[in-house]
Amino acid sequence: MSGAVVVGVDGSEPAVVAARWAVREAALWRTSLTVLTVAEAGADRFGTAAEKIAEAVRDELTATATEVPIATATSVADVESALRAASADALLLALGPPTGTLSGLLAGTPDADLLARAGCPVVVVRGAGADRVAGPVVVGVDGSPVSDAAVSWAFEEAARRSTRLVALHAVHDGYDGRRFAVSPAALGVRLGEAERRAFAQRLGGWRERFPDVDVEPVLERDRPRDRLLERSEEAAVVVLGSRGRGGFTGMVLGSTTHALLHHADCPVLVVGGEPGARSPRTEDR
Repeated sequence: MSGAVVVGVDGSEPAVVAARWAVREAALWRTSLTVLTVAEAGADRFGTAAEKIAEAVRDELTATATEVPIATATSVADVESALRAASADALLLALGPPTGTLSGLLAGTPDADLLARAGCPVVVVRGAGADRVAGPVVVGVDGSPVSDAAVSWAFEEAARRSTRLVALHAVHDGYDGRRFAVSPAALGVRLGEAERRAFAQRLGGWRERFPDVDVEPVLERDRPRDRLLERSEEAAVVVLGSRGRGGFTGMVLGSTTHALLHHADCPVLVVGGEPGARSPRTEDR
């Protein structure tokens, strides 16, 4: 599966939607697609049912995406191990949305360890915009190392899609309007100017590397998740690091990333902390 986009399927409609997204992504990256299923222990001892699910999805995708080589794979490992193993050599791992149940390959809430430590970025294909082709790429920027990796992926996504990039940095200062609290207005221009300069410098190198990408830098004073959720209503994809700079020790997913995975209106691409997940493959652009 080296360099392929991998999508996990389980026969559900959300998984098929994820597969349709994944094959379009594979075409953008000029790579192949692997449709992965997991054979349930006992119920599908020899993997026959799982293989048929993968083959049915492959046949549907092949009819519309003739330029993408599509293979199937069936694992007899447990779900988490199968997905983690697939991510080791993949360019990107695509999954359906969380539903709060525990059955099926993709039905359960995406495992936090998988999302944060997969060998490649993981995209959860969700929301009314799951099939949205047009729209900007939106990336959350907070200055953390994992956020910088997400910015790298977002620029590459925007370049391949020939669309604009919205780079959003939202600062939540915790002001609640109480007497004696320091308001955003009181902090005012000085903090805002410093943030704008740092933000521009952080994006500067990427703008030089991707001169054809139209970048819209957005610096706002609000909760990051609120502004990103709002932007997801028109975005083709939202790109995030698995953890922000405000994460608590022991947490593998930041609160903003967690909120987007469950409530965004478009696919959410999470770049984790593993070395293999930090740099998109740009040499074949």
